[in-house]
Amino acid sequence: MSPRDDWHEITDDAALTALLGEPTAAARDKERSALTETDRDWLAASPFCVIATADAAGNCDVSPKGDPAGSLVHVVDERTIAIAERPGNRRADGYRNVLANPHVGLEFLIPGRGDTLRINGRARLVSGAPFFDDLVVKGHRPVLALVVEIDTIFSHCAKAFLRSQLWQPETWDPEGTVPRRAVLAKLHERPDEDLAALDEYYGPAYAEGLYR
Repeated sequence: MSPRDDWHEITDDAALTALLGEPTAAARDKERSALTETDRDWLAASPFCVIATADAAGNCDVSPKGDPAGSLVHVVDERTIAIAERPGNRRADGYRNVLANPHVGLEFLIPGRGDTLRINGRARLVSGAPFFDDLVVKGHRPVLALVVEIDTIFSHCAKAFLRSQLWQPETWDPEGTVPRRAVLAKLHERPDEDLAALDEYYGPAYAEGLYR
Protein backbone atom coordinates (compact mmCIF):
# COMPACT_ATOMS: atom_id res chain seq x y z
CA MET A 1 0.00 0.00 0.00
CA SER A 2 1.25 3.43 -0.89
CA PRO A 3 1.28 6.04 1.90
CA ARG A 4 -0.86 8.16 -0.39
CA ASP A 5 -3.70 5.62 -0.14
CA ASP A 6 -4.46 7.15 3.28
CA TRP A 7 -4.84 10.67 1.89
CA HIS A 8 -8.32 12.21 1.86
CA GLU A 9 -8.43 14.24 -1.33
CA ILE A 10 -10.87 17.07 -2.00
CA THR A 11 -12.18 16.72 -5.55
CA ASP A 12 -15.12 19.11 -5.88
CA ASP A 13 -16.26 22.57 -4.85
CA ALA A 14 -18.98 21.32 -2.52
CA ALA A 15 -16.50 19.26 -0.49
CA LEU A 16 -14.12 22.20 -0.28
CA THR A 17 -16.86 24.53 0.95
CA ALA A 18 -18.03 21.92 3.47
CA LEU A 19 -14.50 21.76 4.86
CA LEU A 20 -13.61 25.47 4.88
CA GLY A 21 -17.04 27.06 5.27
CA GLU A 22 -18.56 30.02 3.43
CA PRO A 23 -16.63 33.31 3.26
CA THR A 24 -17.98 36.28 5.15
CA ALA A 25 -19.82 38.89 3.14
CA ALA A 26 -16.92 41.31 3.60
CA ALA A 27 -14.43 38.77 2.21
CA ARG A 28 -16.74 37.70 -0.61
CA ASP A 29 -17.65 41.19 -1.79
CA LYS A 30 -14.38 43.09 -1.37
CA GLU A 31 -13.24 42.80 -4.98
CA ARG A 32 -13.28 45.96 -7.07
CA SER A 33 -12.41 46.62 -10.71
CA ALA A 34 -10.60 49.98 -10.51
CA LEU A 35 -7.84 51.50 -8.43
CA THR A 36 -8.80 53.72 -5.52
CA GLU A 37 -6.57 56.52 -4.24
CA THR A 38 -5.31 54.27 -1.44
CA ASP A 39 -4.55 51.52 -3.99
CA ARG A 40 -2.40 54.03 -5.87
CA ASP A 41 -0.66 54.94 -2.62
CA TRP A 42 0.01 51.25 -1.96
CA LEU A 43 1.51 50.68 -5.39
CA ALA A 44 3.71 53.76 -4.99
CA ALA A 45 4.97 52.43 -1.63
CA SER A 46 5.57 48.85 -2.79
CA PRO A 47 9.10 47.85 -3.81
CA PHE A 48 8.28 44.18 -4.43
CA CYS A 49 5.66 42.02 -6.08
CA VAL A 50 5.20 38.48 -7.33
CA ILE A 51 3.61 37.72 -10.68
CA ALA A 52 1.82 34.44 -11.38
CA THR A 53 1.28 33.27 -14.96
CA ALA A 54 0.32 30.11 -16.82
CA ASP A 55 0.86 28.98 -20.38
CA ALA A 56 -1.83 27.74 -22.74
CA ALA A 57 -1.58 24.24 -21.24
CA GLY A 58 -1.88 25.48 -17.66
CA ASN A 59 1.79 25.10 -16.72
CA CYS A 60 2.43 27.76 -14.08
CA ASP A 61 5.22 30.14 -13.17
CA VAL A 62 5.65 32.72 -10.44
CA SER A 63 8.27 35.44 -10.66
CA PRO A 64 9.40 38.10 -8.17
CA LYS A 65 9.92 41.69 -9.28
CA GLY A 66 11.63 44.38 -7.25
CA ASP A 67 12.63 48.02 -7.60
CA PRO A 68 12.82 51.03 -5.30
CA ALA A 69 9.37 52.06 -4.12
CA GLY A 70 7.87 54.40 -6.68
CA SER A 71 9.81 52.83 -9.58
CA LEU A 72 8.29 49.34 -9.68
CA VAL A 73 4.81 50.24 -10.88
CA HIS A 74 3.46 52.94 -13.18
CA VAL A 75 -0.26 53.65 -12.96
CA VAL A 76 -1.51 54.27 -16.49
CA ASP A 77 -5.12 54.86 -15.43
CA GLU A 78 -7.60 53.53 -12.89
CA ARG A 79 -7.84 50.20 -14.72
CA THR A 80 -4.28 49.78 -16.01
CA ILE A 81 -0.82 49.42 -14.45
CA ALA A 82 2.63 48.71 -15.86
CA ILE A 83 5.47 46.85 -14.15
CA ALA A 84 9.06 47.43 -15.19
CA GLU A 85 11.33 44.62 -16.32
CA ARG A 86 15.06 44.97 -15.68
CA PRO A 87 18.06 42.95 -16.94
CA GLY A 88 17.97 39.39 -15.60
CA ASN A 89 18.73 35.83 -16.58
CA ARG A 90 16.74 36.13 -19.85
CA ARG A 91 14.65 33.00 -19.25
CA ALA A 92 11.47 35.11 -19.44
CA ASP A 93 9.30 32.17 -18.38
CA GLY A 94 6.42 34.35 -17.22
CA TYR A 95 6.58 36.59 -20.26
CA ARG A 96 6.48 33.62 -22.60
CA ASN A 97 3.40 32.46 -20.68
CA VAL A 98 1.75 35.86 -21.22
CA LEU A 99 2.26 35.52 -24.98
CA ALA A 100 0.20 32.33 -24.84
CA ASN A 101 -2.21 33.22 -22.02
CA PRO A 102 -2.67 36.83 -20.88
CA HIS A 103 -4.21 36.08 -17.48
CA VAL A 104 -1.97 37.08 -14.56
CA GLY A 105 -2.17 37.32 -10.78
CA LEU A 106 -0.07 39.85 -8.85
CA GLU A 107 0.60 40.45 -5.18
CA PHE A 108 2.21 43.67 -3.97
CA LEU A 109 4.07 43.82 -0.66
CA ILE A 110 5.22 46.66 1.58
CA PRO A 111 8.05 45.63 3.94
CA GLY A 112 6.79 45.35 7.49
CA ARG A 113 3.12 45.22 6.46
CA GLY A 114 1.22 41.97 6.86
CA ASP A 115 -1.61 42.89 4.51
CA THR A 116 -0.99 42.84 0.77
CA LEU A 117 -2.64 44.17 -2.38
CA ARG A 118 -3.75 41.61 -4.95
CA ILE A 119 -4.53 42.30 -8.59
CA ASN A 120 -5.82 39.87 -11.20
CA GLY A 121 -6.00 40.86 -14.83
CA ARG A 122 -4.88 40.42 -18.41
CA ALA A 123 -1.39 41.36 -19.47
CA ARG A 124 0.58 42.29 -22.56
CA LEU A 125 4.23 43.06 -23.19
CA VAL A 126 5.30 46.55 -24.23
CA SER A 127 8.87 47.26 -25.35
CA GLY A 128 8.55 51.03 -25.41
CA ALA A 129 6.16 53.78 -24.34
CA PRO A 130 6.41 57.36 -23.02
CA PHE A 131 5.75 56.18 -19.47
CA PHE A 132 9.09 54.32 -19.51
CA ASP A 133 10.61 57.68 -18.59
CA ASP A 134 8.82 57.43 -15.23
CA LEU A 135 10.39 54.03 -14.52
CA VAL A 136 14.06 55.01 -14.91
CA VAL A 137 16.28 53.75 -12.07
CA LYS A 138 19.93 54.81 -11.79
CA GLY A 139 19.75 56.21 -15.31
CA HIS A 140 18.41 53.02 -16.87
CA ARG A 141 15.03 52.63 -18.57
CA PRO A 142 13.19 49.29 -18.33
CA VAL A 143 13.95 46.82 -21.09
CA LEU A 144 10.19 46.19 -21.33
CA ALA A 145 7.04 46.54 -19.26
CA LEU A 146 4.23 44.18 -18.34
CA VAL A 147 1.04 46.17 -18.87
CA VAL A 148 -1.90 44.75 -16.90
CA GLU A 149 -5.56 45.56 -17.53
CA ILE A 150 -7.18 45.10 -14.12
CA ASP A 151 -10.07 42.66 -13.72
CA THR A 152 -10.17 42.53 -9.91
CA ILE A 153 -8.28 44.18 -7.10
CA PHE A 154 -8.54 43.67 -3.35
CA SER A 155 -6.60 43.74 -0.11
CA HIS A 156 -5.49 40.48 1.49
CA CYS A 157 -5.31 40.00 5.25
CA ALA A 158 -2.13 39.62 7.31
CA LYS A 159 -2.62 36.10 8.68
CA ALA A 160 0.04 34.42 6.50
CA PHE A 161 2.64 36.99 7.54
CA LEU A 162 1.68 36.73 11.20
CA ARG A 163 1.89 32.94 11.13
CA SER A 164 5.23 32.93 9.33
CA GLN A 165 6.66 35.82 11.43
CA LEU A 166 8.16 36.99 8.15
CA TRP A 167 8.84 40.56 9.24
CA GLN A 168 10.16 39.71 12.71
CA PRO A 169 13.98 39.95 12.52
CA GLU A 170 14.46 37.87 15.67
CA THR A 171 13.13 34.86 13.72
CA TRP A 172 15.49 35.33 10.79
CA ASP A 173 18.36 32.92 10.22
CA PRO A 174 19.55 33.56 6.66
CA GLU A 175 22.70 31.47 7.01
CA GLY A 176 20.87 28.66 8.86
CA THR A 177 20.98 25.17 7.39
CA VAL A 178 20.57 26.22 3.74
CA PRO A 179 23.85 26.63 1.83
CA ARG A 180 24.82 30.11 0.65
CA ARG A 181 23.93 31.17 -2.89
CA ALA A 182 27.34 30.35 -4.37
CA VAL A 183 27.14 26.78 -3.08
CA LEU A 184 23.64 26.34 -4.49
CA ALA A 185 24.82 27.65 -7.85
CA LYS A 186 27.69 25.16 -7.93
CA LEU A 187 25.41 22.29 -6.93
CA HIS A 188 22.57 22.98 -9.36
CA GLU A 189 23.66 25.39 -12.07
CA ARG A 190 27.42 25.77 -12.52
CA PRO A 191 29.12 22.56 -11.36
CA ASP A 192 32.29 23.23 -13.36
CA GLU A 193 32.97 26.65 -11.87
CA ASP A 194 35.25 27.35 -8.93
CA LEU A 195 33.42 27.98 -5.66
CA ALA A 196 35.67 30.90 -4.76
CA ALA A 197 34.86 32.53 -8.09
CA LEU A 198 31.15 32.02 -7.48
CA ASP A 199 31.47 33.54 -4.01
CA GLU A 200 33.08 36.57 -5.59
CA TYR A 201 30.38 36.77 -8.28
CA TYR A 202 27.55 36.69 -5.73
CA GLY A 203 29.41 38.98 -3.32
CA PRO A 204 29.07 42.76 -2.85
CA ALA A 205 29.77 43.46 -6.53
CA TYR A 206 26.64 41.52 -7.56
CA ALA A 207 24.46 44.53 -6.77
CA GLU A 208 26.47 46.82 -9.03
CA GLY A 209 25.05 45.28 -12.21
CA LEU A 210 21.37 45.28 -11.28
CA TYR A 211 20.37 47.88 -13.86
CA ARG A 212 22.94 47.21 -16.57
